[in-house]
Amino acid sequence: MTMNDTRSESGVLYWMPLAVMAVVTAVDLVAGPEVGFLPLVSLGPAFASLVGGPRRTALVGAAALVLCVGLGLYDGLFDGRRGFTALASVAGVTGVGLAASVMRSRREAELASVRSIAEVAQRVLLRPVPRTVGPLDVAVSYTSAVAEARIGGDLYEVVASPYGVRVIVGDVQGKGLAAVETAAVVLGAFREAAHDEPDLVRLGERLERSVAREVDGEKFVTAVLAEVGSDGEAVILSFGHPAPMAVRRDGTVEFPEPESYALPLGLGVHGPGGAKPYRIGFAPGDQLLLYTDGVTETRDEGGAFYPLAARARLLQDPDPYRALRALREDLLHHAELPPHDDAAMLLLRCRGDDRPPTR
Repeated sequence: MTMNDTRSESGVLYWMPLAVMAVVTAVDLVAGPEVGFLPLVSLGPAFASLVGGPRRTALVGAAALVLCVGLGLYDGLFDGRRGFTALASVAGVTGVGLAASVMRSRREAELASVRSIAEVAQRVLLRPVPRTVGPLDVAVSYTSAVAEARIGGDLYEVVASPYGVRVIVGDVQGKGLAAVETAAVVLGAFREAAHDEPDLVRLGERLERSVAREVDGEKFVTAVLAEVGSDGEAVILSFGHPAPMAVRRDGTVEFPEPESYALPLGLGVHGPGGAKPYRIGFAPGDQLLLYTDGVTETRDEGGAFYPLAARARLLQDPDPYRALRALREDLLHHAELPPHDDAAMLLLRCRGDDRPPTR
């Protein structure tokens, strides 16, 4: 359902109380008191309580009571019980609708407060990455599988450390608030250790200890760490995460993989050894896309996975954010339906010293 559809439905509900009371009045005047439509005037305050606040519900209820009295006098219903019965039904529905409207307004205020706090927490957790850092242009894209949520179980961060530009992209097992909490643990440990540890392997060990200490044994995090210095190479450290996609200056696409895969963070204590770093060439003009499995495991209606390698041509735009936005839109078009998993993408573009930063 689109936003326009939602607004249309809200508009219909907003005017429905008045329309219902107008229809009941017209039918009562035409058909006479024998039909017994007068109690249906109570539908006005009932519908008003669905979308209106307490004030609007009270006004519509008061109008319904006045209308009920007027029609009752016109039809001569107050000579017997029918007029008072209709008046009591309208008053009762108005009272119940007013109470429901008050409760709904309070819940909406509480929900708005919770959303505001959640948005602040999300901005703190997934801070905006710098567009340029060292010799790199950086762009990031995040699509949450949870409706109206900005983050989920995927995580990313870029840190300019004394030892080079260090990057992490990870995927927490599971969804919901528990996954967000685990992502906060990983990001907090990475932001601290990225400045302290001169070796990328030691940095990975710090993350492993933090995850093992803070989360239970059933949680784990797949992650890939990258370190880009000034030597024309990038060092990659993978913890059970999909291999990054390297797009060379001439358009060649590669998925450099380690000789052996390590277990995800949180499960390293059960494995024979930790992750082993490996180096790849990363010269000016090259691009490195780090992503989560929500990208490559996105399926279309026919069950076909998203062909990431074939879509690498979409990253040719000179502006890295426009390039990554084109890739994200193509991913959503491939899915056709709302995504079933979070999808994070972080694009690193080696600018070199001879090219100005992207604005």
